[in-house]
Amino acid sequence: MGEKNGTNGRGLYTVIGEGALIEGTVTVGHDIRVDGAIKGKMAIEGDLIVGTTGVVEADITVKSTRIGGRVVGNLVAAERIELEEKASVMGDIKTKDLIINEGALFHGNCSMSPAKEG
Repeated sequence: MGEKNGTNGRGLYTVIGEGALIEGTVTVGHDIRVDGAIKGKMAIEGDLIVGTTGVVEADITVKSTRIGGRVVGNLVAAERIELEEKASVMGDIKTKDLIINEGALFHGNCSMSPAKEG
């Protein structure tokens, strides 16, 4: 989940800044970073980063995610979920790869699908 460049050469990235609040359905065709708050539902085709000040109260569908803040809701990631040391996740998660760093809190059920072979 490093630097991204779109096929047209521009980096495509949406940022929800600290102090911002969005309620409703958020649909993004690229990467998004949340340092503010979102309540509702999220459908992200790229990667989701929830910063340490980010709060997401939503069911989330995403390619991959790295969570440093708080998420309340179910989380489905096609590739990977990483919970950083200050992360708090309350809800069920479904992914191929899961990383929970020391200090992270996770309350819910986890379902992991195996990597597809060749």
